[in-house]
Amino acid sequence: MTLLSLPCDSVARAVGAEEVAVALITKSWDHNFALELQRTSSRGLYWLEPLLEADTPAGRIGFGPMTAADVPSVLDALLKDPSAHPLALGLVEELPYLKTQQRLLFARAGITRPLSLFDYHAHGGFEGLKRSIALGGEQTATVVFDSGLRGRGGAAFPAGIKWRTVRETQATRKYIVCNADEGDSGTFADRMLMEGDPFLLIEGMAIAGLCVGASYGYIYVRSEYPDAIATLRQALNMARAAGYLGFDVCGTGQSFDLEVRVGAGAYICGEETALLDSLEGKRGIVRAKPPIPAIQGLFGQPTLVHNVLTLASVPLILDKGAQYYRDYGMGRSLGTMPFQLAGNVHRGGLVERAFGLTLRELVEGYGGGTASGRPLKAAQVGGPLGAWVPPSQFDTPLDYEAFAAIGAMLGHGGVVVADDTLDMARMARFAMQFCAEESCGKCTPCRIGSTRGVEVIDHLLAAPDQSARDQQVIILKDLCDTLQYGSLCALGGMTSYPVASALKHFPADFGLQAPEAEQ
Repeated sequence: MTLLSLPCDSVARAVGAEEVAVALITKSWDHNFALELQRTSSRGLYWLEPLLEADTPAGRIGFGPMTAADVPSVLDALLKDPSAHPLALGLVEELPYLKTQQRLLFARAGITRPLSLFDYHAHGGFEGLKRSIALGGEQTATVVFDSGLRGRGGAAFPAGIKWRTVRETQATRKYIVCNADEGDSGTFADRMLMEGDPFLLIEGMAIAGLCVGASYGYIYVRSEYPDAIATLRQALNMARAAGYLGFDVCGTGQSFDLEVRVGAGAYICGEETALLDSLEGKRGIVRAKPPIPAIQGLFGQPTLVHNVLTLASVPLILDKGAQYYRDYGMGRSLGTMPFQLAGNVHRGGLVERAFGLTLRELVEGYGGGTASGRPLKAAQVGGPLGAWVPPSQFDTPLDYEAFAAIGAMLGHGGVVVADDTLDMARMARFAMQFCAEESCGKCTPCRIGSTRGVEVIDHLLAAPDQSARDQQVIILKDLCDTLQYGSLCALGGMTSYPVASALKHFPADFGLQAPEAEQ
């Protein structure tokens, strides 16, 4: 009997994985082919989905992208010569796109079944939790601090400082909150992990809960992720039944439990304090700081707020040790980052590498350039409010500080690629419009400034001559400064990034001459 693996990831299913699964079962009878089909997580090689893998003595060989019509010929090839099939990829682990990655967070991607506790245990699952329990809360917090782990939600704040603050703050009740409101364009790592390896997030949150003395936690998931929500809820029930959640976690006598809460589609609820308001049943509006959530967060109690990738990094750190994690990365950007390639790119997907590779290696090496075959114009890094980085800056290392030095940010690791047909003036206008539509309305720079920004860009593009355009550029730059330095949160504060970078690097799209754009 041949073991076949096919992803149940929502992207794979969107391009026909379910039809391929049905065809494999039905056609196997016609071909007298004994098979066992297991549904695994996705490896993140999205341009090859649906990716079918077959176990062989040499390892897993792949076929993709598959369609249901390809199934009979693939089954024939598996009985004769698999390498002769047009969709044959050879050993999946040897594919350059995958082989050169450094997968820590996504080590189980494509290998395990998402809702199999057996598979999770067999590949190192819950070893970090066991180690944390043995070390105790104080030492666990020290390991997280020593690892250099920084928040993967965009702000890159040192995680260990948050852990120590929540742990040391006295309160009758504390909370762990996972921000899974992955709303940035071109990002999908959180969704991949929640759908494909849900026990990793649960383990990370359990470690955090026991460490800081929290008794309850919430996973706040965007409503657009129904498959992730369903998978997480099933995984929570299984973890609770196995003793990893509940009144007596792993026999420690400590209580910690989790539940999934679903957001209503507000981008602003990706900001941690607006998310907390939403969890409390209120309209999601940004809170002024201080007090910080670590001291006064959910329901006024100390709350540890992290995003999915941050919490999912914790089990490995506890299992392998702080130094193991620190051996990856550069400068203050330690560990690995799951970069997500999307947009007009030839090979879109997930690339987990240590900080320090360049944007050129990512876009041109892994991504293979544009899907259209036209010249690269720019890549927007860090979501819809990230800067547009031109090819002249593609040799910048993917590092928090290196990107800040060029007026950009890594954010959640999303990279949206564009070719030379993209109108950057239109994208700058979109950034202002996006901010205006998604603003919570609490602060004037964001609420009013973004609306004025749309108007100023319209005036700039409609200006009759160079002098009139120059005047509008002065107003637009001044408005960007007001948004960046006067907004209460990063929504308004970062809206200037795509606008200012578009003005700086692509003045012709605004009808400007380069010298005037640099004023």
